[in-house]
Amino acid sequence: MSSEPTTKERIVFASAELFRRQGFTGTGVKQIVAAAQAPFGSLYHHFPGGKEQLGEQVIRVAGGFYGVLVEEVIDPAPDLVGGVEQFFSLAGVHLAESGYQDACPIATITLETASSSESMRQASADVFEGWLAKLADRFAAAGIAPATARPLALATLSLLEGAFILCRAARTTEALDAAGAQAAAAVRAALPGA
Repeated sequence: MSSEPTTKERIVFASAELFRRQGFTGTGVKQIVAAAQAPFGSLYHHFPGGKEQLGEQVIRVAGGFYGVLVEEVIDPAPDLVGGVEQFFSLAGVHLAESGYQDACPIATITLETASSSESMRQASADVFEGWLAKLADRFAAAGIAPATARPLALATLSLLEGAFILCRAARTTEALDAAGAQAAAAVRAALPGA
């Protein structure tokens, strides 16, 4: 039996959706509480540090949700290369189906806040580091040398995040298609016996 989300959870989930689509600075506090169907004062009750504290929490919560995608998409694939290809392909499908609005929520917030909020920058860095560790672990488990696994994870994540920006601007998945092909080729080349 699933329980209804708490007011705090509703505020975080509504913020994550709004920040992903409109950005951090483009989203107002009144808009957040309206979307969360929460009393105005509840935001400051749960987040006494205001919107910045809420933003840090959103980064950490959304980062955890998106980090699970590595396990849900790459792990069940018949092989690592196919999992990487599938990851980029599904990202493109989701992005197109959302009207090019739902890209990486962490990147969207990070681009706006990393230079102005140390707590939000650190939260973003922590989330990205978690994602990189998951990718590097999977690469190493497939036999890729640990000294190669982390740089390969960095390159893969960089290809994904950069492609999201280009796709949103062009309103096409061409960049994700190209980035996915390059990431898969790099993983294939790094595998033992390649």
